[in-house]
Amino acid sequence: MNITVIGCGRWGSLITWYLASRKGHTVTLYGRATSAHMQRFLAERRNDLLTLPDSVKLTTELSSCADPACEIIVISVGAQGLRALFEEMRPLNLKDKTVVLCMKGIEAESGKRLSEIAAELLDSSMKVAVWVGPGHVQEFYAGIPNCMVIDSEDDATKRMLVREFSGDIIRFYYGEDLIGSEIGAAAKNVVGIAAGMLDGMGLTTLKGALMSRGTREIYRLIEAMGGNGMSAYGLCHLGDYEATVFSRFSHNRAFGEAFVRGESYSQLAEGYATVRALVVLGRVYHVDLPICQAVYNILYQGASLRDELEILFDRGITREFHM
Repeated sequence: MNITVIGCGRWGSLITWYLASRKGHTVTLYGRATSAHMQRFLAERRNDLLTLPDSVKLTTELSSCADPACEIIVISVGAQGLRALFEEMRPLNLKDKTVVLCMKGIEAESGKRLSEIAAELLDSSMKVAVWVGPGHVQEFYAGIPNCMVIDSEDDATKRMLVREFSGDIIRFYYGEDLIGSEIGAAAKNVVGIAAGMLDGMGLTTLKGALMSRGTREIYRLIEAMGGNGMSAYGLCHLGDYEATVFSRFSHNRAFGEAFVRGESYSQLAEGYATVRALVVLGRVYHVDLPICQAVYNILYQGASLRDELEILFDRGITREFHM
């Protein structure tokens, strides 16, 4: 198939490498001319993690995704920049293509899921899917396999993408709950930040409780929003915890650790913006999200981790699986 990937960061470049070299698709990688990542790809066809095959076309022209031959557009940009990207794409008048969203986030200002933004700004003929689940670029490029999920409201689109994208290092499952897939995937980044905070305070032993209780509160939110709460226990959320809560490659975990230590951190940590949206969604849907609220209080209100832990431990005692 003919595929254009928008976004030349670590995940967009890995997707390009995977679809071109492991799956044999015809792939074009788009990046802005001002991007240091793209400038290096144009000069060397590589970054610090991988080398792109010669078959991959590199472009700084966004109009490449309007090529009639392009069937699928895979997007891997910061979640908070998705709306601006779609606005920039509007003059291209794209129709009858499939868009695959590979970011894990929620629009901070509106609380909208990324597929909702796509439905709002793209032509109705465009099919939209999300690609979520665990895995790090470094491990995939080394040939270490993992399992992921593709979800869409359009069943035929979902099945086509799973068929075309499944390979020897990524086994895809059919998602069955778009709300749960998106909320779960975004929320795991917030849990990742919380895990890093615990690491930074020398409280790593609390990660077990964090994972258990974090999954439970996201279950409640997904269910309140009309999704299947069990999605929180799938690959989009709980299944991504090892890669997010423990891995040295996790940007969100590393950000949380750096934050409580007072150190700067320059990489994108999607959970920072996502927690704002989750707190708003909790209020809108009347769902108690104590861990998300604690992370928000620390990041945005200047609360201390130890104070927030005391608040969590002072909460009324209840049954473990109290609804």
